[in-house]
Amino acid sequence: MPNDMTVGADLVLGEVTGQVLAGAAPDPVMEVARPLHQLPRHLSRPQKAAIIVRLLLAEGAVLALQDLPDSLQGELVHQMSTMRYVDRATLKAVIDEFVYEIEEIGLSFPGGLEDTLSVLDGTISPATAARVRELSGVEIAHDPWMTVASTPIEQLLPLLENESAEVSAVLLSKLRTSVAAELLGKLPGQTARKIAFAVSLTSTIAPDVVARIGRSLAEQLSDRPAKAFDDDPSERVGSILNVSPATTREEVLDGLEQEDTEFASAVRKSIFTFANIPERLQPGDVPKVTKDVDQAILVTALAAATDDLEPVANFILDAMSKRLAEGIREEITERGPVKPADRDAAMNEVIAQIRNLEAEGEITLITPDEDD
Repeated sequence: MPNDMTVGADLVLGEVTGQVLAGAAPDPVMEVARPLHQLPRHLSRPQKAAIIVRLLLAEGAVLALQDLPDSLQGELVHQMSTMRYVDRATLKAVIDEFVYEIEEIGLSFPGGLEDTLSVLDGTISPATAARVRELSGVEIAHDPWMTVASTPIEQLLPLLENESAEVSAVLLSKLRTSVAAELLGKLPGQTARKIAFAVSLTSTIAPDVVARIGRSLAEQLSDRPAKAFDDDPSERVGSILNVSPATTREEVLDGLEQEDTEFASAVRKSIFTFANIPERLQPGDVPKVTKDVDQAILVTALAAATDDLEPVANFILDAMSKRLAEGIREEITERGPVKPADRDAAMNEVIAQIRNLEAEGEITLITPDEDD
């Protein structure tokens, strides 16, 4: 037979029949009088699938067609809606071919990681199963919803936007209320209303259906392409501009404003320069920063903090011990004018120390949007 239909559809149909239908009487509704010795009509693969499904339903078989991909379910419905009658010779030929293909299938394997691990449950160690899940990116025990629930909101949002309202309703129902509310608030109003209504229909959904949805979503999340960079692009640009000369930084930011105001705003939020110290650094954390910065570099940075940057120097000195601050003030007076290159290098070293302490968890910076 032609190979224009997925093997998955055949396997599912084969599994749900549970019986060989050779010699089964066709549904009278599907017959029409034909001359004797009528030759079978040539049918496409989707048409043959529609005939088998119609016959099985007529015989009272229970078909788990919901296990098929949505695209195949939709194609099946469309195909069945366009067909009318099938003669006996064609029906017999389709049944014979279907039975032959089922008999030719020697063995079938489960699709997806979780179904495979379910088959192997009890034959491999839990540690091996956990390691396989970790290596594949599906970090779940036996509940895929653990993976879904631990996924950042920005990665869950595309699922809600691409899945049906019914699947999205199940997803929201399995999340913490606060997370579900935040996700719903990020969706367009009409989409949010559809999903909210669909939640009201989840009271009768079977547990195995919820489990299948969880496995599907967890596998989608694990199939995300590998990222070359862990941090956000705006953070990378911000890190570069942090240690760039002030003139270069402002020129780049002005250019970004003209190209993409949203990205420029994100970059500005990620930038932490010497001028941002009073608004981002807790006064109590200043001694932690200054104790590991060479005093000559600190004096250079503070001596260069004139005009608009003078409040930064005062903030740092006021947060230090009185005796140490007085000594540094004296050195600043003796230091005299600072060259621009020395100024930028000294200030960048202070910023680098602050960033290192933040990365090590020694200090916590105040976020720009945080209320005082």
